[in-house]
Parts: sequence; structure tokens; C-alpha cells
Amino acid sequence: MPEVSRRVVLKGASVAAGAAATGGLWAAAPATAEPAGHGVHRDLVADARMLWKRLPVSWQDGPFLANGLLGVQVYRGDTARSVKFMLSHSQVQDQRVQWEAGIGLSRLPIGYLTLNLAGEVTAVDWWLDLWNAELSGTITTSQGSVAFSALVHNDSGVLLVSTIPGAGEEPAAWSFQPLPSATTRTIRKPPDYVANPDPALGLADGVNYAEQPLLAGGGYTTAWRERRDGSRRLLAATVAYGFPDRTSTPDAVRAVRRALAADLDHLVAGHRRWWNRFYQRSLVSVPDKAVQRFYWIQLYKIAAATRADAPVVSEWGPWFPEVGNSWTAVWWNLNVQVAYPLINGANHPELDAVTATFRRDHENLALSVPEAYRDGETYALSHPGDWRLRPGGTRTVGVPGTASKTDQTGNLLWGLHNVWLAYRHGMDDRVLRDVLYPVLAKAVNFYRQFLTPGTDGRLHLPLTRSPEYADAPDCTYDLSLIRWACSTLLDAAYRLRRDDPRVPAWRDILARLVPYHQDATGVLIGDGVPLAESHRHFSHLLWLYPLREKLWDRPADRDLMRRSFGHWASRRDRWHGYSFAAASSMLSVMGSPEESLAQLKFFLDGNIADNCQLTPNTMYREGANFAIESPLAAAQSVLDMVVQGAAGVLKVFPSVSRTWRDASIANLRTEGAFLVDASRTGGATEWVRVHSAAGEPLVLEHGIAGEIEVRDEHGRRLRWQERGPRTIAVRLGRGETAVVTRRGRRPELVPRNVPANGSAPAWGLPG
Repeated sequence: MPEVSRRVVLKGASVAAGAAATGGLWAAAPATAEPAGHGVHRDLVADARMLWKRLPVSWQDGPFLANGLLGVQVYRGDTARSVKFMLSHSQVQDQRVQWEAGIGLSRLPIGYLTLNLAGEVTAVDWWLDLWNAELSGTITTSQGSVAFSALVHNDSGVLLVSTIPGAGEEPAAWSFQPLPSATTRTIRKPPDYVANPDPALGLADGVNYAEQPLLAGGGYTTAWRERRDGSRRLLAATVAYGFPDRTSTPDAVRAVRRALAADLDHLVAGHRRWWNRFYQRSLVSVPDKAVQRFYWIQLYKIAAATRADAPVVSEWGPWFPEVGNSWTAVWWNLNVQVAYPLINGANHPELDAVTATFRRDHENLALSVPEAYRDGETYALSHPGDWRLRPGGTRTVGVPGTASKTDQTGNLLWGLHNVWLAYRHGMDDRVLRDVLYPVLAKAVNFYRQFLTPGTDGRLHLPLTRSPEYADAPDCTYDLSLIRWACSTLLDAAYRLRRDDPRVPAWRDILARLVPYHQDATGVLIGDGVPLAESHRHFSHLLWLYPLREKLWDRPADRDLMRRSFGHWASRRDRWHGYSFAAASSMLSVMGSPEESLAQLKFFLDGNIADNCQLTPNTMYREGANFAIESPLAAAQSVLDMVVQGAAGVLKVFPSVSRTWRDASIANLRTEGAFLVDASRTGGATEWVRVHSAAGEPLVLEHGIAGEIEVRDEHGRRLRWQERGPRTIAVRLGRGETAVVTRRGRRPELVPRNVPANGSAPAWGLPG
């Protein structure tokens, strides 16, 4: 490799420093206007920025950008003189519905832009500024350097890359390489499967494009163009998708032309405005800065990956691993279900694609019902599926008690639990009335056809499959979901004042459904089927978490919870990332903060379990496969440590490690539509503020030692009742607030970035 001169290195450093001072290579200045007291949000997110001092080589360690639709990953190119910008799009999929979704409705590779350099890359200095969702830095080569800033514009979905080549890198130029338009899935791939046709390359109105037609009709197009203005260059690129009409090329070309014709200051300012406001909706600060930064990166990731008006996340979010793998669709047997709870507690309903998906496409759920059971009143959810809830081909859930049974029977009920969580955190009865109640009733109808009275007078379920483990009659996974669903339907019918003729049937199921089968180890997989080996899936423990059927606050439940969890956790050799996240959350709801943090830290520290690992950029690999859900589930584990709101009791700092002597939270949302602020100082809760967005009953476990005062936001005393140790009931109307403090104390009720309890490197490749 040619030697790099000291002058070239210093030139690259000066360009990078200039870019940092101006907030990237945009003319627009960094956004600074914030509501009073919100500077701490910017400080926290700035502290979480990811750094690269080494050139990343793949999706496992590279920076990533997205707006819920267009995804971009940046890493080493195919030669030593290039850097790759991998393009992907969450809507781009095949439409050959004759095959199952993983094949016929598969997500499809698109291609990548390459920044071709004059010299070989010798060094990089990059940072992913989460606050503005921008990647900036310098690429140093054997011939010179290039400074750049990149973002996926939040509103337009256009990739903008501003570059300033230094001396020696003036020849740097962009090219595009399309990838074959074919599924990368190999499992059950039909012998007559063929790839879609090769793309057509062209030029329209000065914009380059690669048009990719689909055999089923429609297609997708990548369009790009670079505009030069003196030493500054601006690349605009996007991907558009059209089906069944072939509208993608004019749509993509138009988007690029509009971006290049627009006022760049205005574009960048609007993009930053959305992201800055996004982060100000809530706050979490803890003294373990590796955990704190990880949490904020997951908020960035989930907002990049999904929006209420975008597809529900597939295994890869909006990104596509260059070599692909077999997870080419949406996985509904755990993956979606554990990825989305984070958005509720973090107060981001604008990201709720799950509720939007069931609202929009629930009629497609009939396609997953075995044909003999389709009556217009029954729903199920097979997997994998596409983002429109279609299973593709003849794929359905199996028939309980027959050889066709599958591990998909409970997918729909568990998916609807996410809708229930969204409802409970917002208390919007329109969600209950228009989405959850009608779809959940049809999902329960599927199970009603198979529940059979036994000689013991109980309702039993024939053989089903506990996901990824074993077949069992009276499968705990299914029974727990049936019990939750019927209870939820009865509560919903009462709240909505529905005189529903199905109510007696739901009551009967609750009254007669067989209890979970148990032995000395706790709850079994099902009747006669123990947990005999390590199991990554926690399906037989859904009743513990997240359904919260059994509660640690009830002493009679504790032994069963402890034994069942302990047996599952005693064998961790086959656990995957989401297993550690679930274990952390389960331990939090069982009042074991030190063990909860230990499970979380094992995962965050990059330990390898069953050849699975959190990657340096906080993505996650299973073998070499890309999976998005485990890190997002781990961020929910952080929320479960600092606030919980199940079973009618709101708990503040319920499972915080003694090593976290300080903590600060703001605007976290809990069940009952409460917004919670609180501060922990010196190992003790200092104050709690609860705002009621819906006027629901409030029972608050505040955790403040000694005598307390309860006042409204104006300082006026509120009446309260003691309900237990450090637990009170306060009557709040919609829009009212209660502030709880030690008697005689008047602390400053503002969020803060708490002091660190040790050093922690940045995420990415910082050195």
C-alpha cells in the first residue's frame, strides 16, 4: 500500500474538524432551538453518537441510516479504493403470491452505490450523529482525503451525500451496481423458481436510473444524480416501488430531481427538526453509560426502521444484508412481537406499524386459516408473511390435533398483544373498538373450534406445537394466550358497552380452561412434556412475561414464577439475544435488579451464545444471519428496570441495580396512559411526577422513603390514600398531574444526565 504523507493526513483532519464545527457538510447550521429544559436530551443523544476509527466491512459493524422505508448501510467497498453505500427498501418485495411469502413475497436485494476513490483507503474518521440522524467524517486515502456527510431525508426518503474531495481525490466518483432480483431464501425453494429479469439502465431528465421489472408486474427503480458546485458535491439517490403499476421509474427520477432542485438548507433543517423532536418525547439516563448509549441507539434504530405508515419490521428492518439469508419476510412467531414494545414505554406511538398493519390488512388474516375452517369469522396468522399479512401460496397455520399442526397457532394472539399494549399505553378507545376487539374475537374463534371438554370437566386443547421446541397437548404457550385473549375481550366488551352474544362463551373458556401442567420444576411445555434441554424461546413462560398473568406482588404466585423461570434459566447454552432480554425483564418484574442487570450486560458485552452475538454497531447476528429484534427487546429491558405499569400499579424505579445510585427518567409512558418523570439520587428516589393523559385510576408505588407530600403541578396539595409500603392512590382527571416528594423538600423537577459510574467506549469501531 502506498505510504500516506503527513500533509495528506493533516488535510483530512482539518476538513473533518470543519465538518464537525458546522454540523456536517451542509450549508444549514445545526438545529439548536429547543423547548426550555430540553438541552439535556441533546446532550444525552450527542453522548450516544457512534464512532468509527476503522473502516467497517459489513452490516455487522457499519453505520446505518433509514427513514422507515429507504435503508442505507456504509462499509468497505469491493476494492481497496472504494466505500459502499448499500441501498435497501422495506416495501420492495416480490409479488409471486403462488409461493409462500419467504419465496414468492420475498424481500428483494436492490444494489449499492460505490464511492470510487483515486487512492486506497488508509484511514477513516466517522461519526453517526444520532441527534440529526446524519453520518459525517473523512475518508483518508493514499492520494488524499474526502470529507462527507450523509443522511436519508426523513420526509422525502432520498439519500443525500455531500462530499468535498481534498487535493488528490478530485477524481472521486459514484457508480451503482444492481444486485440480482431474486430471493436469497433457500428453504423450500420451488424447483421452477427463476429470478426476475435483469434491470434496465437508463437516463431520464439528467438522472441515472436502474429499472428492475418484476415477473408478477410492477417493479422498483433506483435513481441517482450528483450535482457539483465548486469543490462541494451533492449526490441524491432514492428507490421507488410500484405494484401492480410500473410507476417506479418516474417516481424515483422525480424524487431525485426535486431533492437537487430544492433549497438544501430547507431540506436539512426539516430532516433535523423531525429527529430532534423525536428524541425530546422521553428521556432515560443511567450511570452505566454503555447501557445508556445503547438505549438511545435503539431509539434511533427503531425510528429508522419503522413508522406507523411504513411496513412492519421484517427480520432486517429496512436494511438488507448484502449476501442475504433465509429470513426474507416478516417473522410473526416472536420477532415482531418482541421488537415493538419499546415504542410504547418510550412514548413513540408514531412508530406503531403493528396496530396500523392489523387495522389496514386484517382481512388477509383469513388466508392463514386452514381452508376447512374459513367461515368469515375466523382469523389466524402464519409465518413468514409479507408486510400485508399474506402467507403466500397454500401456507396456513396447522390444524391442532393433526399431523398438519405447526408452531404458528398462537402467532396472531401474541401479535395482538402488541396492539393491546399500544392501547393500554394510550387508552384510545378507537384502537380498542376498531382494531383489537374485532380482530381478537376472530382470532379466539379459531381456538374455540378445538377446545374440548375432558372427563375432569375442564376444556383441553389437542396437540399443538410449542414454538421451536415440542408438540404437546394443553400446550402452555397456547393456553396462556387463550386465557389472556378471553380476559381482554371480556374487559373490552364491558368498556365498549357491547352486548356481544360471544361473551358467555368467553366467560366459559376462562372458567373451565385447564390450568397449566406443572411438576417440581414449574410450568411444563404442555401435558406430559417437560422442558428437558436449553430452549431459546420463552414461549412456555409468556404467562410470566409479557402477559403478566402471574404477579410477584401476589405471594401465592411467587413460587411458581421462581421455579419456572429458574428451570428455564438454568440451561443457557442455546439461548439467543432475545432470551437474555426476556430473562432480564422477567427478573425485573420479579424484583431481582442485580440479576436483571447481569442478564442484560451479558448480552450487551458482546458475549457469544450459541454462535449469536450483539455486533459492534448494536445490530445482532445469529450465525452470519441478520436479525433486528434482540437489541430492541434489550432496550425494553432497560425500561422495565426504571418503570413498570402493569396490573393497575405504576412502579417507579422498581428494579434498579444498587450500582445505579443515580437515574433520571422523563415522559416515559405506562399502561393507563400515564407519563412519568422521576429522579433517583444517592441510591434513593428523590421525586416522582405523574401526568394522567386519560384520567385512569392511579395507584403509584413511588419508592420514596419517609413522609411524603403530594401536590399538583401548581403546588397545591392533593388528597391521596396509602395502599401499601411506599404506595399510594391518587385521583387524577384527564390532563392532571401529581408530584410526590419527601415532606418539606422542593427539588428541582427537571431531567438530567446523571454522572457516570465508570468509563465506557462509544459504540461502533472507536479504536
